[in-house]
Amino acid sequence: MNNITMRTVPALLLLAFSGATSAAGFQLWEQNASGIATSYAGSAAVADNASTIYFNPAGMTRLPGIQLSAGVVGVRPSFKFSNEGSSGLLGSGGNGGDAGGWSAVPNAYLSWQVAPDWFIGLGISSPFGLATEYDNNWIGGYQAIKSEITTVNYNPSLAWKVNDKVSLGLGLSYQTIDAEMTNMTPVGLYRLKGDDGAWGWNAGALFTLSPAMRVGVSYRSTMSYTLDGNRTLGAAPSTSASADLKLPDTVILSVWQQVSDRWEAMGDLSFTRWNTLDKLNVRSVTGTETESFNYDNSWRIAWGAAYKASDAWKVKFGIAYDRTPTSDDNRTARTPDNDRLWFSFGGQWNGGVYGRIDAGYAYLYMKDPSINQTRTFTTPAGAPVGISNLRGSYNDSAHVLGIQYSNGF
Repeated sequence: MNNITMRTVPALLLLAFSGATSAAGFQLWEQNASGIATSYAGSAAVADNASTIYFNPAGMTRLPGIQLSAGVVGVRPSFKFSNEGSSGLLGSGGNGGDAGGWSAVPNAYLSWQVAPDWFIGLGISSPFGLATEYDNNWIGGYQAIKSEITTVNYNPSLAWKVNDKVSLGLGLSYQTIDAEMTNMTPVGLYRLKGDDGAWGWNAGALFTLSPAMRVGVSYRSTMSYTLDGNRTLGAAPSTSASADLKLPDTVILSVWQQVSDRWEAMGDLSFTRWNTLDKLNVRSVTGTETESFNYDNSWRIAWGAAYKASDAWKVKFGIAYDRTPTSDDNRTARTPDNDRLWFSFGGQWNGGVYGRIDAGYAYLYMKDPSINQTRTFTTPAGAPVGISNLRGSYNDSAHVLGIQYSNGF
């Protein structure tokens, strides 16, 4: 049971778990559009444009001169709730409509070969993000109404070509986070806004086993935030609150292979250490509370291929399995997440001196998750005010669509 005191920060406890994203939890794989068509298989080994700065900075050693890559990805999750016996404090506005909606995820990267074996780069992207909103006064309004989180990551990087077989890369990350969340309480609407910035790092290695095969491995560190914000409860004046939030780290192992003159294949295995979010400490003027979330570590596996139809056109497709870090026991209305399958396709047009354009589409199939979330509200003295139990199931899915321009100078 989720015990939340009205004098603290109920919505803040679920700040990072609203689930309206394309990857498991609230992680965004959409750090470029060129990888959508292959379900991001080979993400740390392909290294065919400057977006390798995010997935594996060592890949810059494959990019001569100055390379630019920029694009935008549209993510459209769908979360439709069906009531199956909810009780206690409930809204009266139905099942909440579709809590998902279109969100834009832009990105831009620049790589520069400053010496024969040395490369520098800068990437700007959004590694984590979500945007979900139910209809006002829906049946689960005491669990969640609006949940929104945005991150922006600034990633200067350095790469060194050790020899023809081995390249190494290292990057720093400064990442900002902004969040807003609302939900109902027995005394009115609760609203929270908070933000912070944090430093992290990423590193990678690229191994060229032969002209037809590359293996890449990369690591992106945790990001530790102290969120500071304002909260409003009913008609009372806003007050301050803060909480520690540690976003997970991720390791990727990728392979790329030239199968023939026209075919190339790629694979990906990644591991995200979501158990860094086991507990969240919430601080207010009345003290500190600790909430447990019991998230599990998750993994993702992907396979993709590309066919060179002509010197100008390349066709791509891929499939992936992405395991959620949540479970039936821990699922909430802010994160109606579940395991998902990616089905992707797209292509690339190579215009020579005019640059390259990549476009891709992915449909994400998710097994419909169930929810049985109970929230207890109490007075500052600890006396019970009411209980809200949300019981039912969700119909989940997502669409991902993106376009990207890349060129070298």
